[in-house]
Amino acid sequence: MSKQLLHTPEGVRDIYGKEYLRKQEVENRLHDCIRLYGYEDIQTPTFEFFDVFSKEIGTTPSRELYKFFDKEGNTLVLRPDFTPSIARCAAKYFCEENIPLRFCYVGNTFINTSNLQGKLKESTQMGAELIGDSSVEADAEMISLVVKALSNAGLQRFRVSIGEVEYFKGLCEEAGLDEETEMDLRACISGKNYFAAQELLQERNVVEPYHSRLLKVADMFGDMCSLPEAKEMVNNTRSLAAIEHLEKLHEVLKAYGVAEYISFDLGLLSKYKYYTGVIFKAYTYGVGDAVVKGGRYDNLLRQFGKEAPAVGFCMVIDNILEALSRQKVEVPAPSPVRKIYYNHSNFKDKLTEVQQLRNNGNAAVLISEESRGN
Repeated sequence: MSKQLLHTPEGVRDIYGKEYLRKQEVENRLHDCIRLYGYEDIQTPTFEFFDVFSKEIGTTPSRELYKFFDKEGNTLVLRPDFTPSIARCAAKYFCEENIPLRFCYVGNTFINTSNLQGKLKESTQMGAELIGDSSVEADAEMISLVVKALSNAGLQRFRVSIGEVEYFKGLCEEAGLDEETEMDLRACISGKNYFAAQELLQERNVVEPYHSRLLKVADMFGDMCSLPEAKEMVNNTRSLAAIEHLEKLHEVLKAYGVAEYISFDLGLLSKYKYYTGVIFKAYTYGVGDAVVKGGRYDNLLRQFGKEAPAVGFCMVIDNILEALSRQKVEVPAPSPVRKIYYNHSNFKDKLTEVQQLRNNGNAAVLISEESRGN
């Protein structure tokens, strides 16, 4: 057999032994917290029709999807993201439902990119989606849930950064930017590439004061003090409404008792076009990327035939595990498996012993003494 067959492709890996037990323990802690908020488990297929993640819906670029064909010639993709799948499922089975829907999920996602930078092509995500509630209280519920879940997993030193897509959109509209320029600028600001944003605005002849104001968005982060300054920069109702929403959100988060974990970043934008309002990411030290990503997507379900606002988040389990490891946070693993050895004369007694251990909730394995020396 070729030695190459023993290795995994680039961007994926095996997980086993204590590492896998640790991963399961962290997943259980996160999931227990989500369930306490009343979210019900849902499972969607690992692969979907290509159109579920199409450019029009605004998810992962086509070149980064794992694509293949079924026998009928339909183009299928491995899911790169859970949110469109949950939206499709909700629209299909709960089309006439008007009361808020709360779903939670766990599974693997797949991104086909050559620019890994230490990231995996297959990663495990767990998340929650609240569908049918457009209130600021719904946004606060999701963000407070993120704080509680991460704390329950063992992380203490982390921060949830909150932005508002509508603020940026309103400022672009006020500045008279076309859609292409807005999306290009969004990509620059999302990547915190200040020089690329400056060059883009010069190329597109964006005049003052909007040239400076749009650049300043990338630097507008911190506590509540940044919001009054942001309000002074705009003269459009869309952006002003976004700031007012963030101010109300902060008050509700204080009521939840999680305000100490919160900061604001109006330059926080996403490559996913479906986000329409509040957007947030959770960061902790020891990891270069966010451990949680989420936001509001009020127009996404419309693509599948259901008019309903929605907000949700996904927790990247692999990043959380890395953060726990870098921060030296101990995650207790289950008790080790008890090994009970037997021979032909005492087999029944040892079997009784093993069964008693298992009945009491202790893992135990029965092993022949003959194999002990092998």
